[in-house]
Amino acid sequence: MILEIAANSVASALAAQDGGAGRVELCTALELGGLTPSHTQIALAREYLLIPLYVLIRPRGGDFLYSDLECEVMQRDIETCVALGCDGVVLGVLDAEGKVDTTRCRALIAAAGSMGVTFHRAFDLTRDPLSSLGDLIQLGCERVLTSGAQLSAWEGVQLIRQLVELSAGRIVVMPGAGVDAGNIGKLQEITGASEFHASAKRQHPSGMRWQPELLKDMQGGELRSDVEQVRSMVAALNAAVASR
Repeated sequence: MILEIAANSVASALAAQDGGAGRVELCTALELGGLTPSHTQIALAREYLLIPLYVLIRPRGGDFLYSDLECEVMQRDIETCVALGCDGVVLGVLDAEGKVDTTRCRALIAAAGSMGVTFHRAFDLTRDPLSSLGDLIQLGCERVLTSGAQLSAWEGVQLIRQLVELSAGRIVVMPGAGVDAGNIGKLQEITGASEFHASAKRQHPSGMRWQPELLKDMQGGELRSDVEQVRSMVAALNAAVASR
């Protein structure tokens, strides 16, 4: 069983590691669904982390229909991850009809070389998830992150279970979105999944002694993955498996 944490900073990545996570997906701008972090963030995370590091490759918020220029940006970011020694990347490109853009994805996957590739939740916006899973298997993706085409993994649990069964070990189906210590055990039981994805984030208070109203409107301090939340999820997942 592996818990992957979507870490929105190097500090969050270290919190994930300290809490017992098995892998980090480094990103930024979680409020937009995650964007590619800076070169320095990737380099520092690679320097400090002992667990596998995957990097989100997403140049902007919004949909997953990308231009040639945006695909070039993504390819360059993937090449940066290769050069920095990352373990994998997380990507996804769709066409205008809601299908996996296999041509563009194939080029990005080729740029990743020997790194692992996770297809992100663009999968949940495809027209036919079952057919799209076959496309990802043919592309050679290592795993797919999915909420079962719903807002949360709990709401999409039945489709996730179907995807796990259909995958037959050819690709890892990783539930994500709304996963926490309270539901991760039940999600594992119902879906049979072996990997799970969460952000385990908490709003930390600001350390500023001078706090004008404007700062309060900005919600104060840093939004960061929390060690205890990660630890609780790891414990809940292990307990659920041990009980069966």
